[in-house]
Amino acid sequence: MNHTPTPLMELARFFLRLGFTAFGGPAAHLAIMRDEVVTRRGWLTETEFLDLISAANLIPGPSSTEVAIHIGYRRCGWAGLAVAGLCFILPAALIVAAIAAAYSRYGSILASSGLLRGVKPAVIAVVLQAIVGLARPAIKTRALLLLAVAAGAFAFMGFAVLPLLIGAGVLAAASGWARARRTQGTSLSPQPLIAIIAGSAALILLPSLLTWFFPAPHGRIAFGLLPLFLFFLKIGSVVYGSGYVLLAFLRDGLVTGWHWLSEGQLIDAIAVGQITPGPVFTTATFIGYLLGGVAGALAATVAIFLPSFVFVAATAPVAARMRNLPLASSFLDGVNAGAIALMVVVTVQLARAALVDVPTASIALVSAFLLVRVRVPSMYVIAGSALAGIVIAHVR
Repeated sequence: MNHTPTPLMELARFFLRLGFTAFGGPAAHLAIMRDEVVTRRGWLTETEFLDLISAANLIPGPSSTEVAIHIGYRRCGWAGLAVAGLCFILPAALIVAAIAAAYSRYGSILASSGLLRGVKPAVIAVVLQAIVGLARPAIKTRALLLLAVAAGAFAFMGFAVLPLLIGAGVLAAASGWARARRTQGTSLSPQPLIAIIAGSAALILLPSLLTWFFPAPHGRIAFGLLPLFLFFLKIGSVVYGSGYVLLAFLRDGLVTGWHWLSEGQLIDAIAVGQITPGPVFTTATFIGYLLGGVAGALAATVAIFLPSFVFVAATAPVAARMRNLPLASSFLDGVNAGAIALMVVVTVQLARAALVDVPTASIALVSAFLLVRVRVPSMYVIAGSALAGIVIAHVR
């Protein structure tokens, strides 16, 4: 790993470029980041990068954005934390706001199926490459392999992400404590293990607690920037998981709750968040612009991403020290094994939707060849695949 602090401008340029070119959703974003910061730049080791993914998965908010914020903190301290997050979010927010302005004027968005048709197969190749690289340092023992297999099986059955990750961490920590107790005898204190179990229980209860403090809106009310800001602040504070979870919150609050959006507008908003580069949570930018113009877009964007900066700022110093504590390190090993399993599950789900015919399978194979044999940077492979998808859609 390169321990020399990264210049702030270099960090800003990297995340601005990523914000303009990182198509494909959180799994692809993490794969691209891993390719750039681990393989090409040597800013982090594989284990350190996987630790950041685990730390981001344990707090609410968009995981890839939070990993970007963590990377900024690791490389440039508190200034890097702010710069990395803002530079990753800003390009996507500007692109989405521009699309929202066109949508508001013309009433429809440009056809995007061709772009998505090219991006999705490339994402499969990018994510698989990242999984192979991250699995080597993560699955270090037979016990961790069994944990990963179990976590993957439960994930396929539909179990929630957070309890699976924390459960894997607690089991690994308990196993580490039992091994240490066999070598050190009964003098080994159980207090560190109890603290990990108590902290894990608190993390599992956190979403329910936050939802209790931020109840779902009901009843028609007039639009205002303050209710809009507070609604998206709640979203950023409580949502774990995928864009499908985000969709459920948005529909409950803005369509059936306050009646500010129609079903069709909500679907268009989610689609724009999916097809544009950068964080999927910029769906909030689109909705904010539809409801309140530039001021609404700014309020919604700031509100939905602000909790991520707060959560990472609160947890990053702790996450950086956990590897130095034996029992905490075992906990991280378990969470990392679970994270690898979840990445595999997500990839399988993506592949079912992405590889639907010969052209999409061909894009996936060519992308894999360019990534593995030619070693083309992943963000260029995804951008090229997007163009290929548009061309194929027009030719057909």
